[in-house]
Amino acid sequence: MNHNTIVINSLPLGFEMPKDKYLTCALYKFATLSKYQEMREPLRKKMKSCNVFGTILLANEGINGTISGNSEDVISVVDWLEDNEDIGKLEIKRSYSDEIPFYRTKVKLKKEIVTMGIEDLDPSKSAGQYVEPEEWNKLISNPNVLIIDTRNEYEVSIGTFVNSVNPGLSSFRDFPDWATDNLSKDKNKKIAMFCTGGIRCEKSTALLRERGFDEVYHLKGGILNYLAEVPEKDSLWRGECFVFDNRVAVDHDLNKGSYDQCHACRRPITEDNKKSQRYVRGVSCEFCFSEVTDQRKLQFAERQKQIDLAKGRGEQHIGQDVSKVNYERRLKKQSRMFQGE
Repeated sequence: MNHNTIVINSLPLGFEMPKDKYLTCALYKFATLSKYQEMREPLRKKMKSCNVFGTILLANEGINGTISGNSEDVISVVDWLEDNEDIGKLEIKRSYSDEIPFYRTKVKLKKEIVTMGIEDLDPSKSAGQYVEPEEWNKLISNPNVLIIDTRNEYEVSIGTFVNSVNPGLSSFRDFPDWATDNLSKDKNKKIAMFCTGGIRCEKSTALLRERGFDEVYHLKGGILNYLAEVPEKDSLWRGECFVFDNRVAVDHDLNKGSYDQCHACRRPITEDNKKSQRYVRGVSCEFCFSEVTDQRKLQFAERQKQIDLAKGRGEQHIGQDVSKVNYERRLKKQSRMFQGE
């Protein structure tokens, strides 16, 4: 395993944190949180006091989110969450970068921590069978196994596993209907599913199990865990993996990938995509140009203007040096807030 990502809940003996790097933790746990509303403000205050940025979702079915900051601060928040007896050990993917990939601190209340739109589905009780990254290649190389990528179409478009099926989902809400139309208990005896970090697979396998599918498997820790554990020379992954932060995508070494992002539709785009006449930075790209109304384009253009003005003041810039300046500014601002200034 390299030191870019550690897919465990506690650091191994002798492991040293990379110096001068910010820690990002993608975390989730399906668990019954009957008092999740009451957790929101204490959690937000904990994140703020630790100067940790990112978004965490809370729902009756559990917790899901990605947070970033100095290593000790992020670990402090993780420990605070795991000390909650209703949560316990979280599923965590850790990665390190030169800058924090978030600008704000948010805790949101939701009906679901990953939205499928199916009521009374409990992945903590009915999810499929975990497959460790080291065993994944053997499973998906079996010709009798149907391999399904449960991510959205724009995620699949930049990378996926060899021989996997792309359902063409616009959102995860589309998966139940797709499964109804395309899967059969008689025909599809063995099904293996995967997603970015594992959370969508827990829910999709639970859905199939409740529908009577017996042999349903999912990649433990998702694609990110696989990339961390399986050497590229042995890998059946092709392309890059979309991530939901400012990095846009990561390569097989979990370093920032080659994609940028259209900040109108959030789709990953290449330098060639930017050459399209339909691409206007922050306003539209060739994929969303016909989807966005003229009024929305004007709103996006004004937003981009404000972003550019902020960058001119050295705020929210992607560059490493300015990013650190921004981080320090945010720390000072939060410190003043907590001191009542």
